[in-house]
Amino acid sequence: MKLTVIGAGAIGGNLARKLAAAGHEVQVADARGPGAVPAEVLDSGARATALTDAVQGRDVIILSIPFGRAGELADLFATVPDETVIIDTSNYYPQLGGNIEAVDRGQVESLWNAEQLGRPVVKAWNAALAGTQQTRALPAGSVGRIAIPVAADSDQARQVAMRLVDDTGFDPFDAGVLADSWRQQPGTPAYCTELDLTELEAALAAADRDKAPGTRDRLMERFAAFTSQPALEEVVAMNRSAHH
Repeated sequence: MKLTVIGAGAIGGNLARKLAAAGHEVQVADARGPGAVPAEVLDSGARATALTDAVQGRDVIILSIPFGRAGELADLFATVPDETVIIDTSNYYPQLGGNIEAVDRGQVESLWNAEQLGRPVVKAWNAALAGTQQTRALPAGSVGRIAIPVAADSDQARQVAMRLVDDTGFDPFDAGVLADSWRQQPGTPAYCTELDLTELEAALAAADRDKAPGTRDRLMERFAAFTSQPALEEVVAMNRSAHH
């Protein structure tokens, strides 16, 4: 497939590398220009491109930018064909990007993002840590392969995203429509807890919409207290312990 990844940070850059290695034609765009794309992101064959040239003639566009910034791309996406699948990987952390009233009142993150962008989106890759995505991919059929939830209102778009999740080394889980994607947002049992398909299904079902924002904020307070970067295993263990 012809793919564009907008954003070359820890998650966007990793997706660009893995999807290019899987045989897709991948472009990477950064708001600061092609020169801002790190060289290692292009090691597997992805190509840096200008943001204005990144969205035409693509089968899929992956948005890996900070939550709350999608509206800045609305004019650019107004020219994108309707059949192009748009995937959102972002998460809402008010401590990092400021409060958004509609989301604080309960609007689902990616529904808000879709409104700002002016386009339907798929929610994928948001519920796995960057370190998990970078280091814990496994071939399909492997014992212990970690699952990643994928939500969208379009069955076709969801299936496309699920195939790409599989290409990055994780089992895709059909998480239903976008209105239910709150179940894979920060503060829920499915969020960044490295579960297999069976465990993920149970975790999504166990999510409590009212409790999730408080759990998210308490975990952020705990992480902020660290004086050095905790190991991936420690972060996953803390996320899991928040639900027991």
